[in-house]
Amino acid sequence: MSRDRHNQVKNQQEDFTLRMRGLGSRTILYQQNVAASLGLYNNDYLSIDILHERGPITAGELSKLTGLATGSVTALIDRLENNGFVRRQNDPSDRRKVIIVPLYENNEVGNAYLPLHAEMLKLASNYSDEELELITQFVGKASAILEEQIHRLSSATNNNSSS
Repeated sequence: MSRDRHNQVKNQQEDFTLRMRGLGSRTILYQQNVAASLGLYNNDYLSIDILHERGPITAGELSKLTGLATGSVTALIDRLENNGFVRRQNDPSDRRKVIIVPLYENNEVGNAYLPLHAEMLKLASNYSDEELELITQFVGKASAILEEQIHRLSSATNNNSSS
């Protein structure tokens, strides 16, 4: 590969990663605005999203996924339960554990996403099935990388705080 071609590819890759970072920032800002429009704290809203993505999980798992201390998660779950977003359920395999179950009949969050959903469907309609498959694979792999980096950062933070 010629030096100019190599530099062009490198510049495209750098531009790509910069745009991905910008997309991440805009996603966070969008979520903060949706949370505010629903009268929720950002961590509450993030937890609702996690629960809808993952399904029922324990408070401990939610604590790990959000990075919140267990006491903070308990207060968060209390707020979500009081507002009808989740319910607590005893774990049938371990009576000491409680499972947090998202309530899908609460459509406030889903309705808040409808305009974005419609625009994303319109955007997706510009791509072929093969292109969408590639984009979907990429997003899945990018999400896995983000999960790994979140785990790496939270592990480093936990190790530093226990030193």
